[in-house]
Amino acid sequence: MASVSWLLLALAANPVAAPAPAPADPKVAVATVLDDWHRAAAVANEPRYFSFFTPDAVFMGTDGTERWTVDQFRAWAKPYFSKGKAWSFKSVSRNVFFSRDGQVAWFDEALDTPNLGPARGSGVLVKDAAGWKIAQYNLSVPIPNDLMGEVTNRIATYSKAKPATPPAPAQPPAKKP
Repeated sequence: MASVSWLLLALAANPVAAPAPAPADPKVAVATVLDDWHRAAAVANEPRYFSFFTPDAVFMGTDGTERWTVDQFRAWAKPYFSKGKAWSFKSVSRNVFFSRDGQVAWFDEALDTPNLGPARGSGVLVKDAAGWKIAQYNLSVPIPNDLMGEVTNRIATYSKAKPATPPAPAQPPAKKP
């Protein structure tokens, strides 16, 4: 009986916090979602990180081949989350805009990242009954204009030296019932 009393006392002293209400200012609400999404990656909380996406979301990474559905991106990211260390992006500035009906938001953000250096994220969020969800995110690394010629030349050289990737097999036509 004493252990039950201690349990009740512990629960009373540390009540489970109810979810915070969504901020009234839509820009703050979108920023809160994006900041929490970035924090979820930094602490390798895979379920929380991927809960911020719409089911049909697209993530575009820094490599030209990285255009992923949520399932493809999750499969690619799983080893990072499994090791307990995904990535750490911190927004240092952000611009947010809304559709007239307030149901779609788009943004761009300058990011501080330990592995990429200065980076940029942009994307689209849609509002549903549960709140804001990420429908598209595009991660890029801005290249100074003075370095663009060198970078494009290196990419061209790299592309020529890289073996061609065979095209994905064509999907068979869907069978009619």
